Amino acid sequence: MITDEPKIKVALLQGCGQTGITLHGKYLLAGSFALTGKLISEASGTFVCLKNEDGAQVAREKEILLAGEKQSTFILPQVKIGIDFHWQQNQEQTFQGDILLSANNDSSFNIINVIRLEDYLASVISSEMSAEASVEFLKAQAITARSWLMAMLEKKKAAKPPRKTKNENEIITWQDVNDHEGFDVCADDHCQRYQGITKIISDNVKRAIEETRGVFLVSDNKICDARYCKCCGGQTEIFSTAWEDISLSYLKSVTCDSMSREPITSEQEARDWLATNPPAYCNTGDEKLLKKILPFFDQQTSDFFRWQVIYTREDLEKFIKNKSGIDFGQLQNIQPLARGPSGRIYKLKIEGSKKSIIVGKELEIRRWLSPTHLLSSAFVVSIKKDGDGAISEIIIDGGGWGHGVGLCQIGAAVMADKGLNAAEILSHYFPGANIQKLY
Repeated sequence: MITDEPKIKVALLQGCGQTGITLHGKYLLAGSFALTGKLISEASGTFVCLKNEDGAQVAREKEILLAGEKQSTFILPQVKIGIDFHWQQNQEQTFQGDILLSANNDSSFNIINVIRLEDYLASVISSEMSAEASVEFLKAQAITARSWLMAMLEKKKAAKPPRKTKNENEIITWQDVNDHEGFDVCADDHCQRYQGITKIISDNVKRAIEETRGVFLVSDNKICDARYCKCCGGQTEIFSTAWEDISLSYLKSVTCDSMSREPITSEQEARDWLATNPPAYCNTGDEKLLKKILPFFDQQTSDFFRWQVIYTREDLEKFIKNKSGIDFGQLQNIQPLARGPSGRIYKLKIEGSKKSIIVGKELEIRRWLSPTHLLSSAFVVSIKKDGDGAISEIIIDGGGWGHGVGLCQIGAAVMADKGLNAAEILSHYFPGANIQKLY
């Protein structure tokens, strides 16, 4: 386990052809040459080229490092957030720390922010949730995010397990951040939202970071792979539903409530569960509280605990073909084959007139059945047919927002609002894990 605060590499933009960068304060190129103001970075074959505002070249290398002085910041004018999700948008964002321009082999480059872990986390907890949320929730989020990051960096040192199994009848795939090369994490939902100092810094965030500096969730002398989602839907999920087939003792399925409920074990139980509106920490319609804890673009998703989408057969056939690259022909049936204890599906059979395929895991299912992503894979399907017996309409009734594993962010924020502290929140969502200060 670590004993000192590390620096990490965060990819802010990937696969760029050209972009502007505005420097506020001094940035040192090659350790001595000071730059400030507006710059242009662009791909140049397998190199990256840096020019000043007048178009004069100041550097052309495989990698260009600009080291910022203590108070220096930089602005990127067009950063895409929520990539491929329904809240996708472009934002101008401001960052602190160093800038690394790294060329790829396809006439593109990445813009990477090299920054100390605690400074990175101040932005993460402000980007994932609102910086105005309560201190105890922000402390719980900081410890969770810090733990996940360091556990992930440790996993990157090991051999990568296969991310995809594919044969004629089954496609099972999942994503994890170990896939990234040349940097530690990306800046979007695929890893953790990181929107620089654009989203910081409230007094609550400063206090949460200061009071949890170097604090991690630990189990069996290892930093916990502490996952989190927006809303579990009343019951959290286990790790293997979303990722590789391993069991982590601190990522059990727990009820998002003071009372425990039995896990879902059948299709009828899933249908009954998702048809109800049970009490749960994350089952809140308190608009004042949600505005306090959710970033603005997340506030646009109002039905997150229980939700419904309705498709015509033709529309869903189009979504599935676009996302899977497979022509199933006329859709004939959608059948859940395997669910986790929260009701999230991790194996789904799609039957068509030309092809039948089993798809998993949970994120791939959500991706295939939507023009963007379904909020979660905890859903049941109802099918309407026309007079000829063909499917005419598909109704998907679901619950929760995200993979459901680990900390339920909305549930944790509600727990803090009820007066529970960070330690109590974390012990609820990560049973058996210890809180330990490592630096």
